[in-house]
Amino acid sequence: MTTSVRLRPTAALRTAPEPRLAVPRVATSLIVGGMVAASLAPGLLPRSSLTQALVTGVMAALGLGLSAGLHRLLRRLVPVAPQCGARRVAAAASVVSVALAGVAAARWQSSLRSSMGMPAASRLHWVEVLCGSVSVSAILIVLFLATTRGYLRLGRVKAIVMLTVLLIGSYFIAVPMAFSSLAERSAVANSLVDISLPIPNSRSRSGSAASLITWNDLGREGRIFAAGGTDISTVRAYIGVQASTDVEARAELAVRELDRAGGFDRSHIVVAVPTGSGWIDENAVTGLETRFDGDVATVAAQYSYEPSWATFLFAQPLAEASATALLEAISRRVSEVPLEARPNLYLYGQSLGAIGGSSAAAVLRRTTVPTTLCGALWAGPPAHEVAPGNAVMLANASDPVVWWSTELVGSKPDLSFARRDAPIPRWIPVVSFVQTTVDLFSALGVPAGHGHRYGTDQGTSMPGC
Repeated sequence: MTTSVRLRPTAALRTAPEPRLAVPRVATSLIVGGMVAASLAPGLLPRSSLTQALVTGVMAALGLGLSAGLHRLLRRLVPVAPQCGARRVAAAASVVSVALAGVAAARWQSSLRSSMGMPAASRLHWVEVLCGSVSVSAILIVLFLATTRGYLRLGRVKAIVMLTVLLIGSYFIAVPMAFSSLAERSAVANSLVDISLPIPNSRSRSGSAASLITWNDLGREGRIFAAGGTDISTVRAYIGVQASTDVEARAELAVRELDRAGGFDRSHIVVAVPTGSGWIDENAVTGLETRFDGDVATVAAQYSYEPSWATFLFAQPLAEASATALLEAISRRVSEVPLEARPNLYLYGQSLGAIGGSSAAAVLRRTTVPTTLCGALWAGPPAHEVAPGNAVMLANASDPVVWWSTELVGSKPDLSFARRDAPIPRWIPVVSFVQTTVDLFSALGVPAGHGHRYGTDQGTSMPGC
């Protein structure tokens, strides 16, 4: 016969404390709070809620990862006893700093939007930032944990072998395929004909019936350039990259096309160096035609149809070679015109075009061609990439292209030549570099006169002889 013993609950069991939320470690609170505050630091341009959520989410996840790595390292070196009081103080300080950074960010965004004539951000904007950043951070943390668990299951040797295979495969297969796909898509976009653009009827425009270049061979940006403007009496000559694979041949064809269109009979000739995709800002050309009362010919030669960032990173010498070949060819032809009827020669470039243009101007000064530049203008010149010379530098203080450089990590940018079009944020080591890098992606998403967008003053500010 068995007897059951009924135990009475002890006082300790009856009064067991309810589970409480764990307070983060001191380092975690300080690092994550600092990273989130840094993500909200003043930038150059207004941001969408999606952009800010991505930046804040990535920075928060990165801070959490740094904190975890630091804790593991310190735990191996010296034992660290948990200090509840210090944790609470650090967590409170982190929350307060993030809240203050959020208020400052909202005010800064309002001041930027007001100075650029953009509508103010609503309260929903910041709700979306909060929810989006939490979601982005959570996704990144889950991916990191999954990767870590996979590494532990595979073991160090297998994980290293797999990582090596992935890196080699990416370098020899994935990366070339990505660039090949980019080039293919860019080529298709360049050849795509917009039926809404009218084919020029004026003999002074490339792509017309009298032109040496067919409408289809101008390329997308060339067609936009040739069909633009309200004064059809002005000369616009453009040579697409499809005309020839050789920069010298394209330059000589540009001379013949400009001669055919009557460009050397005008009082002013402007050599415009396009960006990587072949784009020439219509505002600049309109400004030039206004500046010279229509008595002007603008000539350009395309050297690439890929995005400017890709050309800037991988084919910058191509821009310089094309600009130099075109400027030298035009200069030689101008020198053949009788002195009393010789047109004045100018040079213009924006962004990557400014790099190519300044390089070409430097080469021209060293040649024996008797023609000299009357004036030059660089709009939105990339930091430390353009030699000013005697050119006019047109730069917005809110243009991240003008700011961005690896030197921005540890030194203030030189903005002595930039015009103040919006509030200028205080330079913060490392943080300003990160914020400016983010702003590069929205540099064209603002009204003209701000960011990397310039107005007709690109042409009207061209200096005279």
